[in-house]
Amino acid sequence: MPRAALLVSTALLAALMPLSAARAADDPSPTPVDRFEGEVPFAAQPADGIFTWGGDSDDPPQLRFADRADAPEGAKVLAGTYDISGYGGFTHDFAAAEPAHDWSAHQGIRFWWDGQDNGKKTAFEIKDGGADGEASELWTTSFTDDFTGWKQIEIPFTDFVYRTDYQPVGGIDHVLGLTQMWGYAVTLPVGVQGRFAMDDVELYGKADQSLRASVTTDAAVYPVREGGTASVKVTVATTGSAPLDEPVTVSYATTGGTAEAGKDYQALSGTLTFPAGTASGTARTIKVPTLKDRSAESAETIPLKLTVTGAKAPAETPQVVIDAHGLPYLDSKLPVRKRVADLLSRMSLEEKAGQMTQAERGAVGTGGDVTAYDLGSLLSGGGSTPTPNTAAAWAQMIDSFQLRAQATRFQIPLIYGVDAVHGHNNLAGATIMPHNIGIGATRDPRLAEQAGAVTASEVRATGVPWDFAPCLCVTRDERWGRSYESFGEDPALVKSMETVIQGLQGRADGRDLKDNDKVLATAKHFVGDGGTAYGSSTTGSYTIDQGVTTVTRQQLEAIHLAPYQTAVDRGIGTVMPSYSSLDIVGDGQGPVKMHARADMINGVLKDRMGFKGFVVSDWNAIDQLPGDYASHVSTSVNAGVDMMMVPYSYQDFTATLIDQVKAGKVGERRIDDAVSRILTQKFELGLFEHPYADTSNASRIGSTAHRAVARQAAAESQVLLKNSSGVLPLKKSQKVYVAGSNADDLGNQTGGWTITWQGQSGTHTTGTTILQGMKNAGGDVTYSKDASAPTSGYDVGVVVVGETPYAEGVGDVGNGNDLALSAADQAAVDKVCAAMKCAVLIVSGRPQLIGDRLGEIDALVASWLPGTEGDGVADVLYGRKAFTGRLPVTWPKSEAQLPINVGDASYDPQYPYGWGLTTLTKAPQGGTATLKALGAAARAAERGGADSTGRDLVTRARLLVQAKVGQSVTAAVSKPFADADHLLLTGRYAAAVEKLTEAYRAA
Repeated sequence: MPRAALLVSTALLAALMPLSAARAADDPSPTPVDRFEGEVPFAAQPADGIFTWGGDSDDPPQLRFADRADAPEGAKVLAGTYDISGYGGFTHDFAAAEPAHDWSAHQGIRFWWDGQDNGKKTAFEIKDGGADGEASELWTTSFTDDFTGWKQIEIPFTDFVYRTDYQPVGGIDHVLGLTQMWGYAVTLPVGVQGRFAMDDVELYGKADQSLRASVTTDAAVYPVREGGTASVKVTVATTGSAPLDEPVTVSYATTGGTAEAGKDYQALSGTLTFPAGTASGTARTIKVPTLKDRSAESAETIPLKLTVTGAKAPAETPQVVIDAHGLPYLDSKLPVRKRVADLLSRMSLEEKAGQMTQAERGAVGTGGDVTAYDLGSLLSGGGSTPTPNTAAAWAQMIDSFQLRAQATRFQIPLIYGVDAVHGHNNLAGATIMPHNIGIGATRDPRLAEQAGAVTASEVRATGVPWDFAPCLCVTRDERWGRSYESFGEDPALVKSMETVIQGLQGRADGRDLKDNDKVLATAKHFVGDGGTAYGSSTTGSYTIDQGVTTVTRQQLEAIHLAPYQTAVDRGIGTVMPSYSSLDIVGDGQGPVKMHARADMINGVLKDRMGFKGFVVSDWNAIDQLPGDYASHVSTSVNAGVDMMMVPYSYQDFTATLIDQVKAGKVGERRIDDAVSRILTQKFELGLFEHPYADTSNASRIGSTAHRAVARQAAAESQVLLKNSSGVLPLKKSQKVYVAGSNADDLGNQTGGWTITWQGQSGTHTTGTTILQGMKNAGGDVTYSKDASAPTSGYDVGVVVVGETPYAEGVGDVGNGNDLALSAADQAAVDKVCAAMKCAVLIVSGRPQLIGDRLGEIDALVASWLPGTEGDGVADVLYGRKAFTGRLPVTWPKSEAQLPINVGDASYDPQYPYGWGLTTLTKAPQGGTATLKALGAAARAAERGGADSTGRDLVTRARLLVQAKVGQSVTAAVSKPFADADHLLLTGRYAAAVEKLTEAYRAA
């Protein structure tokens, strides 16, 4: 039905009057938006329609138009069911092909809701301005379902606030204009199974100036040194920037708070008047003078109460804060341990609990709860970004949260964290490195450190001092959706790449953490996350992620724990436990969630390894522990978790933790230990002296110099598995036919954890695809994604295939994923390789099963997920740089072989761990005689501590062996070949050459 036809008759409105509040005689008639009688279909943009959405496949609600005898209006209602773990809801977007709607004549919007009395909040938002319903500003509010049966929910437009946790586009004007409206959306509660019904959405009442005009202050908190004067800027603004129709008055008075009038500040009161005709944006300033005394004090607050007539008042009362002063913990000349001890001695239990709590930025809105709950930390989950998603907006957002912390008694700064796992990957335009699997393929510890340094610089320049990286998992089964977050399957390889910690943090003693290009790093996920057994996960539809790792104690020590000792020795600042369970054979405990394993967190990590930083939980991980919520809290804290990542349940956590301490379930010494560890890192980071963003390095974000590091990493990560007849490197004189789904897709190339949690195909940030890199290299290339263009007349083909983005358990094999190429990719490979010599590049987070096509492929490259710099891939394709990468994981022949790893008793892969051909370098000649000489030299290098020489000698032996083996990679060759690479990483160069000699003889 056309939108114009939705106006209801006078008779119908009269019939509805008993159900609605009586309206004033001069109010306009209600204007229907949705009657749910079928006039609006289930459809999406650009059509007029209702559609659902959610964080994953299970989150969108199920909707239907239901016949209800008790429908408040008409015969049908919109009904639905939901069971949401992430986020979910539904939207009504008006038709994009028709003009936007004008709601400005009305006071607000109302609808009927069938209450279930579940006590949960439901968010309701409206869409203002922009091009259409999916490119508009979102303005939000909420109502609480604390009733049973039908109730009419009335929401004045003055109740809506600009949504700060998500916007589909950059801010348009940040003004709720109401003259170009594109619909509404409902976000349903999380964590409960529920049902709902809704009916008769309509506009009601008459607009007044308090809707069109608003009074704001330039901040919510105004810190000032004792004796200084705070300046509070008060601004009046109107919708559409029209002058005021009527006068607006703002009466102000200093009242309440913890500061004492006459002693700490001069009391004041008065009135500001903005006459009719005042231009929108006009500002006045209120000055609040403070007084100086000689005593040392904690921070004190002076609320400035504002009473507004003729306009919408500010959302909250601004507070002037007299800074804490004279207390020992504020003295930067004192040792950190003394500052920590002094501050800790002053804190209440409630303040300590706040320091142990980490909330999601989207949960705290503009940040009032940072003050109310003394929160110690905030984070951005994957894809949780400010709008617009720029470096400046990040810094401004985080500074606004830090400002809230200044209103707490001791002004303890927040520590803000992000998952910057391959560059500042949440930030559009940042430099995106290859994922760790590619960094492991480089075998270049210095490059890993440089990549960490680039990441740290870009992260800190946006005001973020804490990075939830690196992942030190040892991936043992490539069916795991997180396998690309690992440097490889060999703990020796993972340990060698931990130079990234110095890139992130600087020197191991922590002295560089205060610098504006360093961040606190996180070793994750402690311990055994890479060893979970396929089919052991109990999380949703996951098959392996968050499952059970069953190992002997010897296996645990040698494989999974080894990288953590290295991290502790390198001064890692924080450690994050794994979601997974650990089952140590013979210890009698069975599988126990890592967040509950005091023996591992307190016993091994903190006591035996000597870890001095703090332990932070994973996202809502304590919810997976057995028992009720109180036991979740006490068990995890007693196990040694110091800070709890409780993104949306931070109020429940702090209250429960306080109760558990008072009940004696958690000791005060444990609390003090946790808070001491957290405060120590905040002092080391220099946050007490410099809590706000230092953006002096912002110009380096995505800079040429930073992208050069990512380009080198992309080049060095390429592993040449096969190269018959020297197809690679390509020559610029050759006519090259390029095909495949991943040749020209930046999103596929960067993978998961890029801009959003799961990542996405297409162009979502700034970078260069592999195709564009080949063009930039001067190649004569023709591109046909599906290889549908004619294939005649070309010298060589390059087919770039592989995976689309995923993260964590969503990417588990068996959870809608496998290790086979898609049908379209297989077809592209078959067509191109049948027509010409061809090189196949596999862009993926893990090996793909390609054995059935190896015969038709001339050159095969494991490209991994190379990041934003496709020029780096082109550098090795065109011979600007040599292929030098080596497999960080074993490349299987079939899924039935999994798990398969270096050191296995039975080992017959497609390509062994450590395999990697090279270009631009000839293999040594001479066979076993040469190998014998290389072995003798390696033995001498090992005795003399000449590591660089030893590594070079083993590399020469490896190239000699690969030249003989060719593609005849048998089990007899693979096992000693893979063992040699492990021995190389452990510094046993002579033994590595001996293993390579064994492989040579078996070839």
